[in-house]
Amino acid sequence: MNPNVRLEQILESAVVMSWADLMRGTKAGLIHIEYGFASDGGTLDYLKVWSSLTRGHWLLACDYWMSANNFHSAGISFENGYQSEGLAQILEFVMQHQNSFVLPPNLGRQGLLQISTPTVEESAAAAALINEVFGPLTSTFAEPALA
Repeated sequence: MNPNVRLEQILESAVVMSWADLMRGTKAGLIHIEYGFASDGGTLDYLKVWSSLTRGHWLLACDYWMSANNFHSAGISFENGYQSEGLAQILEFVMQHQNSFVLPPNLGRQGLLQISTPTVEESAAAAALINEVFGPLTSTFAEPALA
């Protein structure tokens, strides 16, 4: 695994690889990845993937929590009818091995990545990064498909 890969890069690549699942057949849209740090300040506690199929209307696609509480369980959970086996596998691995990546700085607030409709080149770059990071595991991940 390349220790110089930023966590945000791999999260963005995971979303691009799962674009068709998250956009539900719509060609254009936006994805937000929101993340928050654990109380230790050095690792991520959760991340949430939000999908916008129409301007200004956001749906929670999935979330991943490192620990359970009264409101959610640990691990990944898909919402609002979303499902993506490839995204689930990548997020599970990334969150469980997040210290293998360069973590974003904890600025005392939530982080947010915004990803717009990927180009063919961006999709190819995402697939290459996923392949580089996950190597033999990628045979179980679907190839990116633009709707």
